[in-house]
Amino acid sequence: MSKKLILIIGAPGSGKTTDATLVAKNHTDSITSYSLGDMLKEEIAKETTLGKINNDYISKGELVPTAIVIDTICNAIQNAPTDIVLLDGFPRKEKQMKIFADVLRTRMEKVELVSVIEVRVSEAVARERVLGRTEIREDDQEQIFNNRMNIYRDTIEEIEKFYKGSGLLKMIDGEREAKDVVAEIDAFLESQVSLELESV
Repeated sequence: MSKKLILIIGAPGSGKTTDATLVAKNHTDSITSYSLGDMLKEEIAKETTLGKINNDYISKGELVPTAIVIDTICNAIQNAPTDIVLLDGFPRKEKQMKIFADVLRTRMEKVELVSVIEVRVSEAVARERVLGRTEIREDDQEQIFNNRMNIYRDTIEEIEKFYKGSGLLKMIDGEREAKDVVAEIDAFLESQVSLELESV
């Protein structure tokens, strides 16, 4: 049976990981949610060779090499216990997006990319959400945020253009309360895929 994939993208601090997690909790038997950032950090926690490589990039707010990212994603999707998979935090640059499109065509024919949801917030809101989480704004924390935001700002236009051209892009206002954002994502997904379970 083929799997249906929904990508959730957005700036750091957009709330995309929280939103995806809450949507999946509403449909525990039909949706699995993965966060690319969390999966990469899990490898770091295991202190493997791959984890050390990931940490070299993540600790500076830089992107992990595309080959590692693609392999991590493919393994997660293929091993997902449900037929509907939410993946947040990917793609983060044009190269990742195009390589993944090729991978879906050649290596993962049984996976259908159904939609790409962009949770949009202003840079000011993103900055307050991320840096406001700590009582003291240390210089290195701000630099990491700036690096991540610069990557997002430099690539989001091309990513939007690519998926909009394919009719896959859905924009959602992420500056509202989480419950309202989740409700809109939930309603949109119900229009795109068959969700057999009732929301909890």
